[in-house]
Amino acid sequence: MKKTNSGTEPQTSDEKIHKIAHVDGMYKNWFLDYASYVILERAVPAMEDGLKPVQRRILHSMKEMDDGRFNKVANIIGQTMQYHPHGDAAIGDALVNLGQKELLIETQGNWGDIRTGDRAAAPRYIEARLSKFALEVAFNPDTTQWQVSYDGRKNEPVTLPVKFPMLLAQGVEGIAVGLATKILPHNFNELIHASIDVLKGKKTSVLPDFPAGGMADFSNYNQGKRGGKVRLRAKIEGLDKKTLVIKDIPYGITTTGLMDSITKASENKKLRITKVTDNTAKEVEILVHLPAGVSPDISIGALYAFTDCEVSVSPNCCVIVDAKPQFLSVDEILKISTGNTIELLKLELEIKKAGLAEKWHFSSLEKIFIQNRIYRDIEQCETWESVIETIDKGLDPFKKQLKREVTRDDIIKLTEIRIKRISKYDSFKADELIKQLEEEMVQVNHDLAHLTDYAITYFEGLLKKYGKDKDRKTEIKTFDTIAAERVAAAVQKLYVNRQDGFIGYGLKKDEFVCDCSELDNIIVFRKDGKFVVTKIAEKTFVGKDIIHLNVWKKDDQRMVYNMIYLDAKSGKSMVKRFSVTSVTRDKEYDLTKGSEGSRELYFTANPNGESEIVTVLLIQGCRAKKKVFDYDFSGLAIKGRGSQGNVLTKYPVKKIIQKSAGISTIGGRDLWFDETIGRLNNDSRGKYLGNFNTDDLILVIYKDGCYELTTHELINRYDADDILIIEKFDPEKVVISAIYYDGSQKEYYIKRFKIETLTAGKKFLFISERKGSKLILAATGDVKIEVRYKHTKTGKDSDILEMNDLIDVKGWRAMGNKLSSREVMGVKLVKSISEGEEEKVKETIEMSEEQETPASQIPPVPMQSGTKSGAGRGDEAAEASENKVEKVSQSKTKTKSRHGKKPKSSIIKVGSVIDFSFEPERPKDEDVGKKGKE
Repeated sequence: MKKTNSGTEPQTSDEKIHKIAHVDGMYKNWFLDYASYVILERAVPAMEDGLKPVQRRILHSMKEMDDGRFNKVANIIGQTMQYHPHGDAAIGDALVNLGQKELLIETQGNWGDIRTGDRAAAPRYIEARLSKFALEVAFNPDTTQWQVSYDGRKNEPVTLPVKFPMLLAQGVEGIAVGLATKILPHNFNELIHASIDVLKGKKTSVLPDFPAGGMADFSNYNQGKRGGKVRLRAKIEGLDKKTLVIKDIPYGITTTGLMDSITKASENKKLRITKVTDNTAKEVEILVHLPAGVSPDISIGALYAFTDCEVSVSPNCCVIVDAKPQFLSVDEILKISTGNTIELLKLELEIKKAGLAEKWHFSSLEKIFIQNRIYRDIEQCETWESVIETIDKGLDPFKKQLKREVTRDDIIKLTEIRIKRISKYDSFKADELIKQLEEEMVQVNHDLAHLTDYAITYFEGLLKKYGKDKDRKTEIKTFDTIAAERVAAAVQKLYVNRQDGFIGYGLKKDEFVCDCSELDNIIVFRKDGKFVVTKIAEKTFVGKDIIHLNVWKKDDQRMVYNMIYLDAKSGKSMVKRFSVTSVTRDKEYDLTKGSEGSRELYFTANPNGESEIVTVLLIQGCRAKKKVFDYDFSGLAIKGRGSQGNVLTKYPVKKIIQKSAGISTIGGRDLWFDETIGRLNNDSRGKYLGNFNTDDLILVIYKDGCYELTTHELINRYDADDILIIEKFDPEKVVISAIYYDGSQKEYYIKRFKIETLTAGKKFLFISERKGSKLILAATGDVKIEVRYKHTKTGKDSDILEMNDLIDVKGWRAMGNKLSSREVMGVKLVKSISEGEEEKVKETIEMSEEQETPASQIPPVPMQSGTKSGAGRGDEAAEASENKVEKVSQSKTKTKSRHGKKPKSSIIKVGSVIDFSFEPERPKDEDVGKKGKE
């Protein structure tokens, strides 16, 4: 507003626009300046050294203070404040963060714990110094570019001359204005190997490694670029049936935060636990106690699904390159870092070469000056200039021996040589020094000419000096996707009031239906032929006259509903079989033709597609000749929920009664075992186990000498590393043959037994319980073994034996018989043919004979592992796990079968077998003496 004699005048529109434009321009400039400052000077690391400015200033200050001893962190913070404008709090936090990474800084005192989230002690109580690794790879004043500090009083490095991929080794996280960076830490040794591969021109693939350990799935890592994702899991093991132990928590999660997430999931009724205890000391150990009757496997899945036992991290590799933020991949960062290392090594060699040349030049000049007594020519000189001229003139005859011109500074240095040094000058030592300098110059020139080899040697030296105890901590795995609905704890009880049409977990006075979780959907069928799927709640109205309700699972094609309904319009009774695989929640669906007054006459739900036979009774007054007849649902195709069905009868129905329950008409389901994730699946991943019907079981034999029968639910979880054999259980045919070492008797025992305990989910130990006992070999079916003995002058060194000839089938509790009276040195599985497979093998051989193939052309029976074996398995054992018989499909004389076609090659898989290549524990000397006497 303008002031005038009469008051204030309103501003013109042009003046307002001018002021707004001025403020807008100021804001635009200031904001851009602030954003650039935060990106370049605070949040995002530089490509050259992988450090943020505050970290760089801390390390520079520590180098200035370095005297080999520890310094108080408070002193380091004070020293750093000469360079850093943001105060002691920012410096202290950054210093603690660097120290906890245990790479560049050696720490002393309580520096906190990244696993538990405990903070470090006050700066006046803790100490630090640069590590030897940091002193070697991060500092060199000759190759450092310097700049003036923020107040102009001191110089600080623009970047440190780091000769190592520090950015990837430490990882970094920062939030700037409009952008962020998150680079995950990688393994020290793997980065060095990858840098060497870059120098050799090989492809590289490095994956993060987290200090807290745990497990990680890097399937979608995307080289650390934007859009990638890493799934992290804690290691969870079953301590016993009622206790789970959590070890190696995910990166970025603390034990306190993890326990809070478990407690929250329990309060939200997604997980059933009694309590959670933190026993973390040197190693992470969180105990989760389960109530009775809760499955540990489902609880493990629930921990991953609903708590911080599984988290996802999204990497975002943003770094400063040429004063600009750029988004790069891990491979690109590694290549740039390796290139920077080569350039720094080259610069150091060139500086060293120049220094050696200067030393050689002055040593040679000094030798000429003293040996030719040029210093005597200056005795008569009266002025400084005449002294310089006299020495220069005296050097003229020898200048051709030098590698560069003699300067005035060189002559001045000669005048500074003391008489004492001249008098004690040793020409032999001078020649040795010059020779040594020449050898070093030759080596430096060689290194410069072979810079890549020199860099590889440099990285190998780092690996040798600092790579000890830096093995990978994070286990690389592929995780399965856990459906939350499948693992949610069934903490609620579903009730129904059928007449009034209410369902929910709050109707505790009404009819109980089943246990369910708060994430479940409920499917409800009514008498009027309609159904609806709704979310479980405390109390929900779904319609009167409910005939069936249960938990509904999406895409469940094995649940089949058999239904007979009356179509009110035509008066006919219709029959249909259908499944419900997908619906819109809370939408009402009609299973009849839609005529008003239609209603359900008969309804059953069949979880495995079972058929049934029903007896239909018609009313007595109808004209039908047969007023009672049977109907078999197995002849009716399974269709969608919208199908109208087939006509059962056109006459009025009085009553329908189930005559007999049928078998599944959709057959059993094929199951595979995925060793990578330790889960069953029906997606053809892993080892094929067989076709399973409702009551079938799975046999699992473990390395510790236990066997277990389990159901074939897809939710089951197995630790593949502990399994010897996993296969479909046939109670009539499966015979387990085993050899084990008894720790008390110091003897090897053999036994054969059938499974007698049909309790699913319980382990049974079939070897000796004594300390030191261990399972050596296990197989199903008929087994042939090779036993190697200690060499003696009499007797064979080995025998090939049929296990079914050595011992009869006994109970699983039987101890068995001693394998041999001789001293056993090893056992190898030669052959295993499961019962029921022998006819297939005979048939294959007979087919080969019919083709008139010479016996010499029939290939030998190879042996391969049928299941995953233990670590350290030898070549001999790897030959003997699974037999394959391959028939020869061609003959030079006759190549056609009876049908006139070439027979296809046939490979028959027989047996399911595992064995160990082992060296048995030798008994003590006194035991050997006793056995010899016996």
